[in-house]
Amino acid sequence: MKRIAITGGAGHIATQIRSFLRPVAQHVRLIDLRPANELTSNESFFEGDLADPDAMRAALEGMDGVIHLGGLPREADIRDMLQTNILGTHNLYEAARATGVDRVVFASSNHATGFYPRSETVTPFDVPRPDTRYGLSKCWGEMVAGLYYDKAGIRTLSIRIGNAAAYPNSQRSAAIWISPRDLFQLVWIGLTHPEIAAAVVYGVSRSDAGWWRDETAERLGYRPQDNSRDHLRIEDTGESAVAAFFQGGIFCETEHNGQIRARDKNGLVAPVRAAS
Repeated sequence: MKRIAITGGAGHIATQIRSFLRPVAQHVRLIDLRPANELTSNESFFEGDLADPDAMRAALEGMDGVIHLGGLPREADIRDMLQTNILGTHNLYEAARATGVDRVVFASSNHATGFYPRSETVTPFDVPRPDTRYGLSKCWGEMVAGLYYDKAGIRTLSIRIGNAAAYPNSQRSAAIWISPRDLFQLVWIGLTHPEIAAAVVYGVSRSDAGWWRDETAERLGYRPQDNSRDHLRIEDTGESAVAAFFQGGIFCETEHNGQIRARDKNGLVAPVRAAS
């Protein structure tokens, strides 16, 4: 892994991990629609739209791996989601196949399973329960990764990123927060680990919430260095009943009719049980 491309290269998460990536990569190519700031000697900027397949092929030319952070980062109209997160991810993988890039780290999201209650412990092997069209687009990306491994041998680590803010500002964000150095540890595992085919892991630092259990990340050698409780600063003013019940928090409120429903992991109706 000498030459690494990052889609969404001007964004928040890319900015967090660039300082960790620069010392271990020969070159970092930042792909975005808006310029990336403060480029160093082994970084370059490529202006390109995920929705443009020709631009994606040009952007990945000569690269060894790609960190796919680009796309809409929150809920949006279905037409925008289809254009950017769905078609954009397809274009990214087609470009990887065309240019011989055989390693992808895909920025999935905790919102792929956001409609699990906080009372349940979820693993990467459980059925996805997206809480939004945004979360649904991340489920799509994880499935695309599996397809392109089976068809083209492109290896992907999909990281269901929790909360990647500078610090956790609520009890929910503390349950799923990940520090920049812990996130980069997972990214580097995704770019280099020989056992990865099309694996899914949760991106979270040490937490006592118990929402997720991830034996795959542990097997791959992930050892988080930071604990969310050491960085917690309570700033929010509380949650609605719907947001407080589900792991996805306020994302679950979008277009929700207010009636809390639960189902078991077989898809059958289950009693509503609040988190202890």
